[in-house]
Amino acid sequence: MSLISQNPIQKRRLETIEADDDSDEGLGSPVAAGAEDGNETKSEKRKKEKKRKKAKALEALEEKENKEREEMKLLESSLFGSLYAPPQFGTEVEAVDPDKGVPSFFMDRSGGDGEDDLPVYDEGLSSEDEGDDMVGRERKPAWVDEEEVTEVDISKVARLRKLRKEGDERVISGKEYEARLRGQHAKLNRFAGWADLDRKAPLPGSSHNESDEEGRVDDILRNNDELVVKDNAKLLPDMLGFSRLVDANAQEPSSGPINSVQFHRNGQLMLVAGLDKHLRFFQIDGKRNPKIQSIFIEDCPVHKAAFLPDGSEVILSGRRKFFYSFDLVNAAVSKIGPLTGREEKSLEHFEISPDSKTIAFIGNEGYILLISSKTKQLIGTLKMNGNVRSLAFADGGNQLLSSGGDGHVYHWDLRTRKCIHKGTDEGSLAGISLCTSPDSSLFATGSTSGIVNVYKRDDFLGGKRKPLKTIENLTTEIGEMKFNHDAQVLAISSRKERNGMRLVHVPSLTVFQNWPGPRFSLHYPRCLDFSPGSGFLSVGHAGGKVLLYKLHHYQNA
Repeated sequence: MSLISQNPIQKRRLETIEADDDSDEGLGSPVAAGAEDGNETKSEKRKKEKKRKKAKALEALEEKENKEREEMKLLESSLFGSLYAPPQFGTEVEAVDPDKGVPSFFMDRSGGDGEDDLPVYDEGLSSEDEGDDMVGRERKPAWVDEEEVTEVDISKVARLRKLRKEGDERVISGKEYEARLRGQHAKLNRFAGWADLDRKAPLPGSSHNESDEEGRVDDILRNNDELVVKDNAKLLPDMLGFSRLVDANAQEPSSGPINSVQFHRNGQLMLVAGLDKHLRFFQIDGKRNPKIQSIFIEDCPVHKAAFLPDGSEVILSGRRKFFYSFDLVNAAVSKIGPLTGREEKSLEHFEISPDSKTIAFIGNEGYILLISSKTKQLIGTLKMNGNVRSLAFADGGNQLLSSGGDGHVYHWDLRTRKCIHKGTDEGSLAGISLCTSPDSSLFATGSTSGIVNVYKRDDFLGGKRKPLKTIENLTTEIGEMKFNHDAQVLAISSRKERNGMRLVHVPSLTVFQNWPGPRFSLHYPRCLDFSPGSGFLSVGHAGGKVLLYKLHHYQNA
């Protein structure tokens, strides 16, 4: 409401005019009642004339009120500033029209002798000039944070050892301790980005690539984590960071024991096969793991199934004279065998060379059958003393290791088909499991007593019989063993012992203490596999399920 109320005199004048009109109408009414038709036209003209006078009077009053209202606004603006048109920042100030009113404010320069005392930005000034003025005037901190002087010994508490960046690291500052805890939390909860309130949404005009690059730069600048990719970092012993995910075959569990699990070379596809005569494929994402396809093999309970390393085929076998090949490209199943000139009644154990050229089957009476993966024909045989129980390829597929009932480890050159070395496996009466590291520098042997020996292959071929380490954590026969892609982890398992699986830290040759942990049950593990980047670990057990774990040290599947 304006400061001065409306003029009551104008209201009274308006009321007087209306009253006069009413009285005139009242005086004219009896005349109209008794007049002739000719007199009615005069009364109508009189009424119209009075209406015009009344309209002109109203217009004059409204014009006068508007003029008074404008004068009140100008008076209020001069006294209290512009109330009806607040200033807009960033717009230019226009010259004030004297007809519209006085200016809302003016600059008082009388105190500065005509000079402007406000600071003015000058492009010539730099931060270096400001820094020179501050030299010698550095103030002391108002307080000292206790966390900056606090030191934490992370080697004393077992659950804090995972924060170490070096194996012999012990004491760190409180600030560093906080930073590493935050990094560990971000590692374990990397899918909670939706809860980050400070995260900036991409601009409408920017592309996805630009926003992704800006987000990566912001992420780097916001923390003090190492910029080196973690896959190349050393895995620390004692405690392994892992978490349980949704079962790999949760959408269609097997009705029988699982005998084979393996990741495809792309890290997303997994095959699962077992005694229920089914070969199933799942897409592994760690959340839903949808099933892609299921194939029923009517006359062959599957004892082993494996991808060719080039990813084009799957080889399946059981206790039969024949085996199957499944072409992934054409989705065609082929039955191969019996092999010409051989009388083997079971081809359930085999290994595929890393170059995808040769498939080696365990035969009868110490024979090893070499099959061409291209033609599926027998191309040669190898003969060792005693029964063959396990096989493993080395040197990119040019060499083959075998062990069996005589307790020896044989090295074969597949180019000449001759045995190049034969050595005793220390403490082993019968070897039933073999595996080699991806670079063929190490190999491990498993025996019926549950003992696992880890050897350096060059030393073993040079005549050194002593293993690098003898692992005695399992007491029943070793079923399967495998190195991960960088040979920092060795997984060993036994089918005859509940939770009979251990993970070995290869650089220190010690067993991880927190695997599998009290909360997780592995049942009776029968097969296992690492994903190509070791991000996932799968374990198939006798209950028909494939357990899936995420190894936090490795970023890629």
